[in-house]
Amino acid sequence: MKRLRKAVFPVAGLGTRFLPATKALPKEMLPVVDKPLIQYAAEEAVEAGIDHLVFVTGHTKKAIEDHFDRSPELEAALEAKGRDELLERVRSILPSRATCLYIRQPAPLGLGHAVLCARPAIGNEPFAVLLPDDLVDCDGPGCIAQMARRFESAGHALIAVQSVPREETDRYGIVSLAPPDGGGSRIRGIVEKPAPAQAPSTLGVVGRYVLTPGIFNALENTAAGAGGEIQLTDAIAALLERETVGAFPFEGTRYDCGSKGGFLAANIRLALRRPELRAVVQASAREDG
Repeated sequence: MKRLRKAVFPVAGLGTRFLPATKALPKEMLPVVDKPLIQYAAEEAVEAGIDHLVFVTGHTKKAIEDHFDRSPELEAALEAKGRDELLERVRSILPSRATCLYIRQPAPLGLGHAVLCARPAIGNEPFAVLLPDDLVDCDGPGCIAQMARRFESAGHALIAVQSVPREETDRYGIVSLAPPDGGGSRIRGIVEKPAPAQAPSTLGVVGRYVLTPGIFNALENTAAGAGGEIQLTDAIAALLERETVGAFPFEGTRYDCGSKGGFLAANIRLALRRPELRAVVQASAREDG
């Protein structure tokens, strides 16, 4: 199999759980400490050796394009003021080898449809999918770097998973595994947001995927489900009939930054790692305690 060179970022969602903050600001541009969510995801992909970043956007997402573009006026102002450190941070948001491509999703037809929109840019190559709402914090290599390494040896699609509480299965895609056969954690089935009593396991899907181009044919033949959306989960379920898809239990901590609680937790945890912010956060916690 070819190495991973391309990644898809589905960023067309409206972010209604953060209104009114996201009325004019894309939810992917909400900052965790001092970097927007989308930058964490892009940096994770670049760290894995990916150099083609495909953003599937909507009509309210121009700020994402602007973030990864050059800003001559800002750079000139920082240079004139001698703010060299800030200037370097602005100029190095992405390395020069990274190429950004933006594809418009014409209607909010679901995650599966967003991935299908990226087909012209992906072609006949394996690719990663990163959902920026899931910030995955790792002490060592990032989640996609871990998955890329496994993909190079296994040669089949992978889905990042983590164990979730039984009572929360209705918030996740849930996978069931085939009996062990010496070939790793092969997925037997996948179902979207099952009730706890009907969930086949407690292995929940996290927003990181390594997929083969076979997923596009599966998506083209996937009927719209609830709300008229095409679910990526349904297409993966169909793909299982033709290809091996493995469950990948990554090493790291996932923060659900699509929820207010997860977003706050990510901000606090990452701020505590910053020497200039740690004392402020700890003092605030003591005052509130």
